[in-house]
Amino acid sequence: MAEERTAVEIRDDREHGKLVALDEGGSVAGTIAYFVMYPEPGALVGVHTVVRPEHEGKGVAGALAREFYALAARQGVPVVPLCPYLAAWAERHPEQAPKAPDELVRGAERQLGSHPELF
Repeated sequence: MAEERTAVEIRDDREHGKLVALDEGGSVAGTIAYFVMYPEPGALVGVHTVVRPEHEGKGVAGALAREFYALAARQGVPVVPLCPYLAAWAERHPEQAPKAPDELVRGAERQLGSHPELF
């Protein structure tokens, strides 16, 4: 059985550290919480992916992950996927999700540990 797909519009709300997927009615369908690793623009660090229950199984999280990596590529920075969903998505899509250097991952983990408000 094919998964139902929902058309979503994705917007970068950098000020609030969120990549937001909006459904056809303009309601939030899902988000990726992230921060920009300093010194800017070190990397985009994805820390949490959430899809509202009524949108689960419709490809929203995958669309967010794809756009998150595309956003980083357009900005010329890597993604550090600290979020388990993003890490799993990256492993399944290595052609779209280049692996971040281990040193950068450790730096992002330290920065998140020092600033838990980023999560």
